[in-house]
Amino acid sequence: MPKVKVYNLSGKGVGEMDLSDAVFAAAVNESLLYDVLKAQLASQRQGSASSQTRAEVSATGRKMYKQKGTGSARHGSRRAPTFVGGGTVHGPKPRDFGYRPPRKMRIGALKGALSLKLRDGQLRVVQDFELREIKTKKLVEVLQKLDVDGGALIVDGKDNDKLRLSARNLQKHSVLPPEGVNLYDLLRHEHLVLTQTAVQALEARCQ
Repeated sequence: MPKVKVYNLSGKGVGEMDLSDAVFAAAVNESLLYDVLKAQLASQRQGSASSQTRAEVSATGRKMYKQKGTGSARHGSRRAPTFVGGGTVHGPKPRDFGYRPPRKMRIGALKGALSLKLRDGQLRVVQDFELREIKTKKLVEVLQKLDVDGGALIVDGKDNDKLRLSARNLQKHSVLPPEGVNLYDLLRHEHLVLTQTAVQALEARCQ
């Protein structure tokens, strides 16, 4: 059972916390991470590209010229795909690219990403994240004291409005509740900062 040091917001150690082997010491399966991440990114695709078919193009319906005697190919409509401004053949239409892997795969990838953060020394556990005021500068100072110099994903309860509002102007940092933690946000941030309650919530979620 791995143990991590617990810090306060001043960056001082206040104790240790035992982490679940099943969640924070799981095997890291790179192919599983790829499959789940690919599905998550596919679900975020807008899929709004659209082109007009010859039935949707606005143009005259009159026959361009007589059928015979012109020496040109026979045409019946200006909307044909062979003309500039005509309809598109087999063009893109709005569609949903999203698909959802089984829960076992999603939870397995989440465990692997959490274990990867712990293994690489990019996990910080704090006693709580109760800020005195809504102040971005104060939050930056706290992260510096925690030795979080790169981008960080901070996880605490969704009712912590002071934390959420203090971080909204920080481009490199994000705040999520435990139920919103996902593979994409875990991998795109260098550090992971969890409160003790967030650790317990994630362990319960990954059961």
